[in-house]
Amino acid sequence: MKLSQRTKKNLPAVALLALAASTTAGTGPAAAAPVGPSATHTAAPHARISTAFTLPGERVYPEGIAADPRTGTVYVGSYADGTVYRALPGRSRAEVFLPAGTDGRRTANGLRVDDRGRLWVTDSTAGVTVYDTRSGTRLARFDVPGSTPHFVNDVAITPDGTAYLTDSIRAVVYRVTGPQLATGGGVLHPAYDLTAKLTPIPDRRFSLNGITADPRGRHLLTVDMIAGELFRIDLHSGAITRVALEGGNLLNGDGIDLAADGTLRVVHNTTNTLTRWRTNGDGTRARLVRTLTDRSLQIPTTLTHTRGRTLVVRSQFDKGGPAGDNGDPTTFTIAEVRGL
Repeated sequence: MKLSQRTKKNLPAVALLALAASTTAGTGPAAAAPVGPSATHTAAPHARISTAFTLPGERVYPEGIAADPRTGTVYVGSYADGTVYRALPGRSRAEVFLPAGTDGRRTANGLRVDDRGRLWVTDSTAGVTVYDTRSGTRLARFDVPGSTPHFVNDVAITPDGTAYLTDSIRAVVYRVTGPQLATGGGVLHPAYDLTAKLTPIPDRRFSLNGITADPRGRHLLTVDMIAGELFRIDLHSGAITRVALEGGNLLNGDGIDLAADGTLRVVHNTTNTLTRWRTNGDGTRARLVRTLTDRSLQIPTTLTHTRGRTLVVRSQFDKGGPAGDNGDPTTFTIAEVRGL
């Protein structure tokens, strides 16, 4: 079964995942695999991949995922229509939490649950909406003003409750503070512009993707999936610097997750790869320590590490979705990876 014309109109920007792979393939160094072998990292022969839970629906094409550390509940967003699913602890099948089109939402890209139990859901076509995880009540909404092309992608939240969101077309990071959230909504304005920091690439149309916050609130890390580079944003000085990567790169880097111990986990979407990095104390350097590539990851888009396991979104974007038409998708699932 093919995607309907209406659905395809809601999915144009995600095709940039496929564009990212093809564009980098023609730029010389980026034609290599996302990470290369070196003495500083190993493969993950003992990593175990299984299915954590399934998602209802035939054309879900999930992209975002977030875990509530207080309850263990996991939320997953559909890029196809903006549905947000909820998987309760111990359940093998998720349920619909926020139906498609809720509050006019067309997509559900980046998801994050903050310390107060508020679920942040980005819509690449508009902005971000915040919900109460207990009732599903909308608490606030922030949109990108004007008609200039934009793609609101991922979201990270610092310990003080401030949210930061990447825009993959504009190469900026938006900011929503606690006081702004309390007003119930407004517009998104760039807090950091990384345009001048990006490596020039011919015909570049896509840049920043995943974003994660230092658990102590000192800095942000965000990935340029086209150049395979990682950037550090100092939240005190505002300085933007390129992170020194040792042993590999972040080509096709999508979702990223930074743990309190300095472990950085990265999804490389079109190569079905997960990597694990060791960052130094201030986040200025990262060393590749483990790589896992497996077709069963089915074009992973992001991940969350919670309660000793890594949950990975299997998007199947290449199965009649926004990144290809290589047959029909199977049941949509979230993978559980142990040993990464």
